[in-house]
Amino acid sequence: MISFREHDYARDELTQLKKIMLKASHQVQLQKDGYSIIENVLSKRQVADVRKRLVLAAQESERRGVPTYIEGLDPNERNVRVFNLMDLDPIFLELIQHPLAIATAEFLMGPDFIISNFTANIAKPGSGSMKIHSDLSIVLPEPWLEPWSLNIIWCLDDVTKDNGGTRFLPGSHRFQRLSEVPRDIADRMTAFEAPAGSVIAMDGRVWHTSGKNVTTDQERALLFGYYSRAFIRPQWNHSVGLSQASQRDLSPRMQHWLGLGVSANIAPLRGLEDR
Repeated sequence: MISFREHDYARDELTQLKKIMLKASHQVQLQKDGYSIIENVLSKRQVADVRKRLVLAAQESERRGVPTYIEGLDPNERNVRVFNLMDLDPIFLELIQHPLAIATAEFLMGPDFIISNFTANIAKPGSGSMKIHSDLSIVLPEPWLEPWSLNIIWCLDDVTKDNGGTRFLPGSHRFQRLSEVPRDIADRMTAFEAPAGSVIAMDGRVWHTSGKNVTTDQERALLFGYYSRAFIRPQWNHSVGLSQASQRDLSPRMQHWLGLGVSANIAPLRGLEDR
């Protein structure tokens, strides 16, 4: 299995990783526009391995009785959704704690964050779009004042506007209330386009939707690592979703990020003297 932990990288791979770690330009764009695209995070070999494992994970999810099509979420079965990735293959436990993902989460939200969810979406030819939304609006009532959540999107195929690239409105992370979202938002949206192996960092306040795959012969596979501030209830109950086998060898840091400790997610105590 290809590892994503820093100490398991070959020296040349680690050097390349450090070159593409979150740069000042990425930080500026993430704050200004609500997103940033970082290319060449995964090598072709890594992309091929993760994508193969994703297909097997989708099959395993169905075998366990967890459907990969959710009626009401997507308009048809051409959108394949895979939940609870971290319990389906250990490669996803590795990927969710990739140094770039953690660096981005710490930059946007500070150190007091958790791993809320890790899912996948494979848009097959003929797939449609879901409802337009922001991820923070799903887990937290308005007003949305700060960057309290983040999506790290892993591109396992070349992503284009035609094969289902996520459609989004740049700058929409500034909307604090639903009333600020324009009625013609769908007409203003544009699609993410990025080569396989890229990461798209997207502020959780950005309004977006899955794009339609209008091709006849292309699939578009994306992984969505969702991180949020620790005071927000996670989307996925990891203490139930992760088997004992998956939890057994987790580091203390991962246990904290997944809310598996007795005290769950509590920030360090701060008093008046800390102001």
